[in-house]
Amino acid sequence: MGLRDLLWLSLYWFGLNFHWGALLGIVIPAEVLRFVPEADKGTALAFIFAAGAAIALVVMPVAGALSDRSGLPVGRRRPFMLAGGVANAAALMLMGGSPTFALFVAAYWLVQFSNNFGGSAYSGLIPDLVPTEQRGAASGWMGLMYMLGTIAGAVAAGQLFERGNRVEVYVLIAAVLLLTLVMTVVRVREERPAARMDRFDLRRFLRGFWIDPRAHPDFAWLFAARLLVLMGFYTVFDFAQFFLKDFMGIERFKEATGIMTAVVIVGAAPATLAGGWLSDRTGRRAIVSGAGVLMALTMLLFLLAPSYALLLGLSVVFGLGFGAFTSVDWALAIDILPSKDAAGKDLGIWGIAATLPQVLAPAIGGPLLDAFNLRQPRLGYIVLMAVGACYLVVGSLLVWRIRGVR
Repeated sequence: MGLRDLLWLSLYWFGLNFHWGALLGIVIPAEVLRFVPEADKGTALAFIFAAGAAIALVVMPVAGALSDRSGLPVGRRRPFMLAGGVANAAALMLMGGSPTFALFVAAYWLVQFSNNFGGSAYSGLIPDLVPTEQRGAASGWMGLMYMLGTIAGAVAAGQLFERGNRVEVYVLIAAVLLLTLVMTVVRVREERPAARMDRFDLRRFLRGFWIDPRAHPDFAWLFAARLLVLMGFYTVFDFAQFFLKDFMGIERFKEATGIMTAVVIVGAAPATLAGGWLSDRTGRRAIVSGAGVLMALTMLLFLLAPSYALLLGLSVVFGLGFGAFTSVDWALAIDILPSKDAAGKDLGIWGIAATLPQVLAPAIGGPLLDAFNLRQPRLGYIVLMAVGACYLVVGSLLVWRIRGVR
């Protein structure tokens, strides 16, 4: 594939991550502070994130598997992408107009359902279309769009929210999502899928979601490694806005969160392309493992930063590890998929390793934060950083149990 082909293929990752960079880091924590008492913010945020991610746990593999079986003339993946994207934009408008906390939460769960319905099918395009020898490069472009989308979403949302333009944030997220979706769908061409002659069998369909770790041990080890690394990431990322407000004492903490996220991505962006390119030539395990350890060490140093300026410097280093991990971990997953014919389903299952931490990390971290902060102010943030670093180190070590690829 040419450079232009890889760019168009990756563009929708920008829209998806603009969406999540704005929502997870800025919008939802800020809306929680609008709806619930200060003392309950950690638990309330954990409830929203955990329940929403639980929806994604089910939708991702099912939507991926359905797209694997699709025989529509326009392609297997693109119809699912369009349906999910349009529903996603509508659900965002519901979030922005919700007058109560209950309606806001329900609208966010619709966002999770629709986003993962289309996004899971989209993830199958890389193994469908990209030759094996270019998967590292394609994953690097995917990682770059991930970083650029996240930084743009976080900065834009932080600036708008700080100025009181909360409804405009939702409109902007929906517009970017739909624009990048249309551009990718129009420019990417799928081959007309072969007709599916086998009769649909519900039992066989459901059995397909079980990937035997004894038959596919590399896939199982990568799943466990990714789950733990992202447990570490979300244990801290979900509460970053509260960390800046309570631990660092920053007044304009919404805007500061957006800037900090942007700085992380500044460090991550070059690492995504360089890591993906390098992994095609030298192997993937050492890069993934080293990136996780680097993130863990930097996370602990966050607690020692005497100023916001130094915290931003450490965020660049954290970004280097995060960028390398994001791109190379994706390439590693594509290398060891159990079945190329069922790539959408298998990547949906692998994606659970990224979604499950969004359930578990806030469900564990939110109550820990509130409980330890009640004992001693700011103690909860020290506990969260230590727990997150432990997750990252253990996950990084598990990568070395993968034997089938370098």
